[in-house]
Order: sequence, then C-alpha cells, then structure tokens
Amino acid sequence: MSIGGLEREIQTIHVTREVEIAAPIEIAWEALLAEVGPQCEMPDGRPMPFVLEPWPGGRWFRDLGNKSGHLWGHVQVIKPPGLLELCGPMFMSFPAANHVQYRLTAEGKITTLKFTHQAMGPLPDDIQAGVTVGWEYGLQKIAKIAASILAERNKK
Repeated sequence: MSIGGLEREIQTIHVTREVEIAAPIEIAWEALLAEVGPQCEMPDGRPMPFVLEPWPGGRWFRDLGNKSGHLWGHVQVIKPPGLLELCGPMFMSFPAANHVQYRLTAEGKITTLKFTHQAMGPLPDDIQAGVTVGWEYGLQKIAKIAASILAERNKK
C-alpha cells in the first residue's frame, strides 16, 4: 500500500483478555453497557462518554453536541446478557477495520468476560501499546461498575 509516496504494509492487532467479575451475568451486562456508554473514561480518568444504540446496526459514537462527534462503530451482534460485538473504525482516523467482542459467561455469582479486539490496516507503529492500555483500563472499569451496582442493590 502506498501512503504519501511511502510503501506501508497492512498490519494487524489481536488483543485478547479475560476478566472475572464478581457479579451475576445480568449485572455484568449492565456494567458493560455503562462502560461502553455514558460511564466510559480515558485511562487517566477523564470522562469520555459514548452513546450505544443497543440493537443490531445501532451506532456507537461520542456525541460532542452541535451535531459533532466521532463514530466508533456499529453493533454487529447483541444478545443480552451474553454477547456484544462492535465493528467499525473505533478510535482510528485512518483506513482500518476493527472488530470487538465482549462475551459474558455465568459461573454462579461470578461472570467471566472474554474480550477480543482484532484490527487491520496501515497501523502506526505505536498503536499496539495504546490499544492494550486502553482496553485493559476499560475491562477493569467494567468490573468496578459491576461491583458498584451490586453494592447499591444489596443496600436495598
């Protein structure tokens, strides 16, 4: 591939993670939707809220107001409370294809979240490190949100 007169090969990213969430699957699902939606934040704690339209073909985007924002992708598959797949450009402002999968499995009062992100395109050399840090932060945040939801419900 030629970019600005430079030859650039297509690279790939393949990130997989598994996180145990100390909550039933329904609460883990709620936490997942919160983290990929209004409770999303950067690894430094700055808010980065998203809108997720939770149906096949629904948009996943950052709404910055005044009809501006960033489209990250679309819902490819949604099967509550066990599977969410998103595809699209994600955070990449260059020609790239991305697929993200969140798969939840119930194991009693524990839920296992299996996460996969695959991407391909003329990826900048430093993108792999940032991708890994960002997703790891988000996955840990899902577990924290689930713990918060569970604690709040146990008070009632």
